[in-house]
Amino acid sequence: MKKLTALLLALMMGLTLTAFASAEAGTTYKVGICNFVDDASLNQIIANIRERLNEIAAEKGVVFDIAEDNCNLDSSIMQQIIANFISDEVDLMVGVATPVAMTMQGMTEDNGIPVVFAAVSDPLGAGVVASLEAPGANITGTSDYLDTAAVLNLIFAANPEAKKVALLYNPSEDSSTAPIAEAKEILGAKGIEVKEYTGANASEIMIAADAIVADGMDAVFTPTDNTIMSAELSIYEKFAEAKIPHYTGADSFALNGAFLGYGVDYANLGRETANMIAQILVDGADPATTPVRTFDNGTATVNTETCEAIGFNYEEIAAAFAPYCTKVQSITTAESF
Repeated sequence: MKKLTALLLALMMGLTLTAFASAEAGTTYKVGICNFVDDASLNQIIANIRERLNEIAAEKGVVFDIAEDNCNLDSSIMQQIIANFISDEVDLMVGVATPVAMTMQGMTEDNGIPVVFAAVSDPLGAGVVASLEAPGANITGTSDYLDTAAVLNLIFAANPEAKKVALLYNPSEDSSTAPIAEAKEILGAKGIEVKEYTGANASEIMIAADAIVADGMDAVFTPTDNTIMSAELSIYEKFAEAKIPHYTGADSFALNGAFLGYGVDYANLGRETANMIAQILVDGADPATTPVRTFDNGTATVNTETCEAIGFNYEEIAAAFAPYCTKVQSITTAESF
């Protein structure tokens, strides 16, 4: 009798677990993605988030219902998008770039909706997380931290005689704050003349680019600045014609015409962001104890068309850069990957 009872209990438990697994397999998760601006880097991240979530959905038998919007640098629109996500009762939000992540952080403090950020260059410095290992609240994500010294090394690998370096950035971009400060310190210690050029929109950036050319700067450095990224297609020819190489913090700049992009693989960053989304929604991971993911910043992407226009030989440049990179790769100008 005891054996029969045990057998019946085991059978009932098996049926219960099967029913639970089926219910979980059919679960739909609502995900709201807010992009900061329409540019090649951030768009590449979102495309890869979508692609990877589709793969995970097929693997796990779940559904990711994705709502995506773009605030295009407008903070009031950003807040409205996030408010809409809250109203729609999304299960998780994705904030692409630092300003979006910070706003999502503030607007989810009371409701506790999980937030996964993507491409936040300095999440600790921006106050988004308590630490990289243990974010401490309802937010975690991926960081595209830039090794500023590594980028600057490439300037002098290509041109040991460089004496004047321009810093082109948007002072309102949190992703630029630390790299620009580091660049000034590093270049100042080398005795290099440094001049800052800033812009908050495309027209101001074009004016800044004209000033860089007029001042005869030897090179231009821009970190992972989304405002400059969005304007790169409008300014790269100015620098190429003046034979001034533009060194930047992402391969998407090089895709849009800059001489060099150095940094993370944004396709991989997008896929890893999607993995974190699935960890939290499907596997039940707690954002507070899910470490921020960082990536190797060792890939230098050279635009071969701009390289030639400036007067460099690609093979020679690749050889000069090799000791400072884990990889040197080429690209040609286009609007998107």
